[in-house]
Amino acid sequence: MQVLKEDIRSQVLAAARQQFRQKGYSKTSMREIAVSAGVVAGNIYNYFTGKDGLFREVVRPVLCALEAMLQEHHGIRGEDIMAMRSEKYLKSCIDEYVSLMNRHRELMEILLFRAQGSSLEHFREDYTDRSTEVVKVWFATMQQKHPEINTAVSDFIIHLHTVWMFTMFEELLMHSVPEQEMEAILHDYILFEIQGWRAIIQI
Repeated sequence: MQVLKEDIRSQVLAAARQQFRQKGYSKTSMREIAVSAGVVAGNIYNYFTGKDGLFREVVRPVLCALEAMLQEHHGIRGEDIMAMRSEKYLKSCIDEYVSLMNRHRELMEILLFRAQGSSLEHFREDYTDRSTEVVKVWFATMQQKHPEINTAVSDFIIHLHTVWMFTMFEELLMHSVPEQEMEAILHDYILFEIQGWRAIIQI
């Protein structure tokens, strides 16, 4: 029976995910992935450009989720800043963070703790820098829309906002916080964060 190409690709991705999680990017070889997937090592290159391309494809779902989160709040689909005053906004943020961790906990762990040696080794820093620029543009747009608010926020404060987010994710992962506890922790963290921003921007 012929194995479909998509099945082989899925087998390789599943094997790579397991190997990257156990050993990390730098200590995982393409040969080990091939053996685990039950394919010839050279055959992997019919589906992926190399180990780095394979790694990026493994973690792509969490990369997409983090990008969507950034764009939803501050980018091309950014909400109005006044939405931060509503309970609906608070609940949507909590649901978003909980969903991210529930759906992508393992991939988040691979991305944040196992990426050394890959092109995503500095993802956290790169994302933080880009997020800072995106939020600055969003603040400028909101200032035009709502001249009464205070958007004179330093770049470093905006930078810290994203640093704290990743620190929270890392701590939840390192301490293996159970799902039922995680929601309460995220609720308190996001409430603390939103209340702080409300005070700074005076809304």
